[in-house]
Amino acid sequence: MCGIAGILSDTIDLRREKESIFKISRSLKMRGPDAKGEYVTRDAALIHRRLAVIDVEKGAQPMRFGKYTIVYNGELYNTDEVRRELESLGYTFDTDCDTEVVLKAFHMWKEKSAERFNGIFAYGIYNDESRELFLCRDRIGVKPLYYAKTSELFAFASRLESLLYVKGIEPVCSREGLCEIFMLGPAKTIGKTVFKQIQELPPASYMYYRDGKFTIREYWKLTAQPFSDNAEDAQEHTHYLVTDAIRRQLVSDVPLCTFLSGGLDSSIISKVASDYYKDNGKVLSTYSVDYVDNDRFFEASRFQPNKDSDYINLISDYIGSEHRNVVLGNEAVAEALIDAAVARSCPGFTDVDSSLLLFCKEVKKDYTVCLSGECADEIFGGYPWYHRSEILFEETFPWSRSTDVRRSILNSGFLPEGEEYAKAAYRDTLKNVSTLDSDSALERRMREMFVLNMNWFMQTLLVRKDVMSMESSLEVRVPFCDWRIVEYAYNMPWSIKAYDGREKGILRKAFENELPEIITWRKKSPYPKTFNPVYLGEVCKMLDGVLDDKSSPIFEMINAEKIRQLMREPESMTEPWYGQLMRTPQVLAYVLQIYVWARKYNVEFEY
Repeated sequence: MCGIAGILSDTIDLRREKESIFKISRSLKMRGPDAKGEYVTRDAALIHRRLAVIDVEKGAQPMRFGKYTIVYNGELYNTDEVRRELESLGYTFDTDCDTEVVLKAFHMWKEKSAERFNGIFAYGIYNDESRELFLCRDRIGVKPLYYAKTSELFAFASRLESLLYVKGIEPVCSREGLCEIFMLGPAKTIGKTVFKQIQELPPASYMYYRDGKFTIREYWKLTAQPFSDNAEDAQEHTHYLVTDAIRRQLVSDVPLCTFLSGGLDSSIISKVASDYYKDNGKVLSTYSVDYVDNDRFFEASRFQPNKDSDYINLISDYIGSEHRNVVLGNEAVAEALIDAAVARSCPGFTDVDSSLLLFCKEVKKDYTVCLSGECADEIFGGYPWYHRSEILFEETFPWSRSTDVRRSILNSGFLPEGEEYAKAAYRDTLKNVSTLDSDSALERRMREMFVLNMNWFMQTLLVRKDVMSMESSLEVRVPFCDWRIVEYAYNMPWSIKAYDGREKGILRKAFENELPEIITWRKKSPYPKTFNPVYLGEVCKMLDGVLDDKSSPIFEMINAEKIRQLMREPESMTEPWYGQLMRTPQVLAYVLQIYVWARKYNVEFEY
């Protein structure tokens, strides 16, 4: 994986923008610590930071072929197939890396090339002759890509912060951005960011930019299709797709490991990977995360009925992996909230982010590439809200059913349009859901839930995983985001997907003969959070100074009295802010991250 950026201008001589280019490149260093490269002309500057994974010696960027120059971030998992097709058309290759394949595929098929790729990627290709830029992003949106346009230039980058070093792009947050933060966060609307001038290229989209104008088009979307497989066929095909996706993503020229939580998804990935390693005479390494004294303070709940630690050694022993459990200090998790907010360049997923950041830093000490189990819950119906009839048909985001808790921490009268903004975001999402006339009311709703989860909850987790891992210079691959799995699962009837009435039932059934029964049928448990009161105490200490700071950029926005009440009475919050586990400690941390972000970037608010 890498960090990429670029600037195009008809009025500024970019050869003279050395300081800005240097700062942009430096801001991307953690995404690519192994090498850097630049391609600069009067009209264009392309910037690359490389984390070397495939063909370490020859894969330098920016890479040129004819009139085209590419900066690329990602991994293709069907590189060999696309390369062979290009070779049959007369192309030759000087490297083993996928960057050259992407570049020459574009030379051959232009924007249609993206339809041939199976992978996670974001890249830009500049045409020296026409001075036209092509940007593209993978189908699911695993790799980020942001852009901004001013009267003098156009710029793109892998990080929000990188664009703030571009001339004319200012850290302004409008009322719309505030609605994103306070009414939807840590989720966000696809295509939008917290900064007024900066947008996101949506997943499964490409852009052409030339002469101050750009066009954006989708090259893939979820489309409802009749499902012809019976339950047995679906089980077999699910097993094939998941296994194939995992095996494709084990290719690496540098050390690779897997995350192993003891849950179904990571256990499947680790089992397939371990078998592959054994076939090649190697032993797989696996990693898990926990917190100091979490056994002592763990509280079972409807959403988290048991601890991961009860299952990790069992599955590690079963697959024969070399396992390491990383135990994080609660004070460190609290302190890392600051680094996590800066890494995102916006408020984020609080300790779910900061703990992952610390965890990835530990893994990076020995490994460069890792496989992780994100996104199976979204596409196979793993979350409780798929299965609780009392909330399934509610006209709201199921992970954030009410805005009351959000409104409660805001000053009276602030963002009066906030609730309607959230409702409109929900309604707009459903406008793009593809259905069949033959769908029952339940099947139609399950398609809606699929798209809601994929476009919102899953995107939140993917941003988290990309930012926190790349901030640690660790590449994390997510096999369940293979678009073939996503398409197949979208059209699978709910009666098959929820086999035996269970969350991810078809996935469990597909792998029940390869895992211990207790792992296969274990009730879903979310990413582990700390239950230690030390963490809450540290957050409260950090937040005390924020609430007392009358010069704070968020002083006029937040209800300090309500927040202090939460600090004194954490159990007074009766509903989650977001998801299953984002409650009082995380809400307090979220306010802290908003403050940190606003101070760090000297954000100007329009309200």
